[in-house]
Amino acid sequence: MDKGRQGRAPLFCRVLLLIALPLAIATGPAAAAPDTGNAKAAAFMNELWSQTLDLLNKKRPAAERQARFRELFHKDFDTPGIARFVLGRYWRTASPEEKQEFLKLFDNYVVYVYTARLSDFEGEQFKITGARPDQDSMLVSTDVITPGAPQPLRVDWRLINDDGAYKISDVIVDGVSMLVTQRSEFASVIQRHGGQVQGLIDLMRQKTASAAQ
Repeated sequence: MDKGRQGRAPLFCRVLLLIALPLAIATGPAAAAPDTGNAKAAAFMNELWSQTLDLLNKKRPAAERQARFRELFHKDFDTPGIARFVLGRYWRTASPEEKQEFLKLFDNYVVYVYTARLSDFEGEQFKITGARPDQDSMLVSTDVITPGAPQPLRVDWRLINDDGAYKISDVIVDGVSMLVTQRSEFASVIQRHGGQVQGLIDLMRQKTASAAQ
């Protein structure tokens, strides 16, 4: 991550912070998907937003919100798959110890960032516009409507089937995959450290420590 990006959450995390949480705050459960969509996939997203809304109850102690969000993140996101994907080809060259630490740091960082910024969100509205199969996954399409914006923001949520349950594996904003973008950012950090994954791990450790304070 270059100097301009230091101190900012990774793009994948930022997009989730700016989209998923405001949607829940503003509207609660979304409307049902059109009849042509996949009702089960839409119901999954509705339930996730409903649970997120409950999580954002500011009367909850910070420690409880953090623990609840960790549970929600593990249940509804393909956390190990996301972490491996964003590390890209360097996953194959990382040592077992580096893989283990990276998975832990990636998980902790997302949880710390979410719970530390829960009070920052308000506003947006959203609408589920459809759901369709896409190769071995489902795409749930939504429009994010911001007051004063000239047009909605198109956000697609890629869902995979994990032993009969859906999990989010990617967020696609106006056609741009956040996983692909995040993988590019991580690769840039590793390349600046001579191709060593440890350079990324050291930076993530620093950011995790800062986010946890």
